[in-house]
Amino acid sequence: MTPHRLLGLNQMTHIVTRRAALVLALATASLLTSVGCHSAYIEATVRNSTATPVSLVEVDYPSASFGRESIPAGADYHYRFKILGQGPTKVLWTDAAHQDHTVPGPTLHEGDEGTLIVTLTPATATWDLTLKSH
Repeated sequence: MTPHRLLGLNQMTHIVTRRAALVLALATASLLTSVGCHSAYIEATVRNSTATPVSLVEVDYPSASFGRESIPAGADYHYRFKILGQGPTKVLWTDAAHQDHTVPGPTLHEGDEGTLIVTLTPATATWDLTLKSH
């Protein structure tokens, strides 16, 4: 075999190997998608239903918390989180009159999945938890 033909054979082998690796990667990605690799999470919304902005908003849930420096009047803040462990929830915020509020919420458990809407009012907060069945 001439050196030119040998070089062409090496290039062809490299192209076939790369193509096979790409096919394998695509097949693996397809398999993972079809197997249903799914992580349970809570899609949370904190809704400021007051006529003024609220500040220092924090939602505590089992093993973690999330929050915002402020939420304008009538606005929503969206956040998605995964539950590790189990325990109570609570929301803390400061109103426009610099009054601090803390309102306990529902207990969440590891593996819970669904939506949580926390609605802040001038005096309190309401919780609307909707979980998907397992």
